[in-house]
Amino acid sequence: MLYAILCYNDEDAVWSRPKAEDDACMAALHTVEHKLATQGRLGPVARLMPTTAATTLRKGGELLVLDGPFAETKEQLLGFYIVDCDGLDQAVEAAKDLALAWPDTGAYEIRPLAVLRPTPESFTG
Repeated sequence: MLYAILCYNDEDAVWSRPKAEDDACMAALHTVEHKLATQGRLGPVARLMPTTAATTLRKGGELLVLDGPFAETKEQLLGFYIVDCDGLDQAVEAAKDLALAWPDTGAYEIRPLAVLRPTPESFTG
């Protein structure tokens, strides 16, 4: 079963961190990623740019394109991992490893994925 591990934190704190500190954090996360990859369980990983780079398409009476994120929140979605796990317990363990590698507070949301189209070739129109 595939799980998404969504990483939330205060993006102002994360993006203002000194380069050396950010590099050390990324190295610690790389160790966890390497472990999952070696086990053949790591899928796509992405670090999102700040919400100031976001554009939102909002539905209402008509479609409206807005600069910035859709919701005001204390923590923002900063990135995600896709991990192949035998079940929720194994996904929680992967999220715990990631949380221990990350020096700040924050949250990791773990959600099972329903793959609609695993590859572009599987799109049938």
